[in-house]
Amino acid sequence: MFKSIINLFFPKVCSGCNAILISNEIVICTSCRHNLPLTNHHLNPENDAFKKFYGRIPVIYTSTLLYFHKKGIVQQLIHNLKYKGHEEIGTILGEWYAEDLKDIKSLATVDVIIPVPLHRKKLKERGYNQVTTFGKALSFSLNRNYEEHILFRNTYSKTQSKKTLLGRTEGIETVFDVSFSEKDHNKHFLLIDDVLTTGSTLEACSRALLKIPGAKISIVCMAMAHS
Repeated sequence: MFKSIINLFFPKVCSGCNAILISNEIVICTSCRHNLPLTNHHLNPENDAFKKFYGRIPVIYTSTLLYFHKKGIVQQLIHNLKYKGHEEIGTILGEWYAEDLKDIKSLATVDVIIPVPLHRKKLKERGYNQVTTFGKALSFSLNRNYEEHILFRNTYSKTQSKKTLLGRTEGIETVFDVSFSEKDHNKHFLLIDDVLTTGSTLEACSRALLKIPGAKISIVCMAMAHS
């Protein structure tokens, strides 16, 4: 009864369109869910996300769940996740995508799921890494370890979304590094992020992880920028 009263005065709204959610809807309304621009990357190993890394880094597998369009539903979801504290968005996207990824043979050998890290100053400012709940949902559903301390960020920088294309790639190869022991050798790391744009951040993270002897890299993101 108390919960019903709370919902009456403070109704839960869709993170995609702000419509009031009905009783059987969670985080995202049925209409928004049906209109989400799915990439279906999991159906094609040679998808456009995988091709972004041709000639740059050796990746075993790459895919994203959604296409990101400016002023679209996905932009609203990522904004609410990243800046409004709605970490439950990451959880539900992770749970959805895990169902598609469970049957991907290339991911069967994944040992550890690793998020693109925030600098400790940015983490303190925001209070959370926006990909943590996504990663933990994947970890639970795929039964893989989730590790936040192997890969770390050396330098503090302003938000990537406010940078120019040149600014996003400038000096980024020195931004990330790794801390590892012999037990991390020869592992297959699944690197995760929110939005795949130029791929420069994920490339830099991958190069850092590849310092680990025998390391193999796959990449999964919530969304991919799409024109």
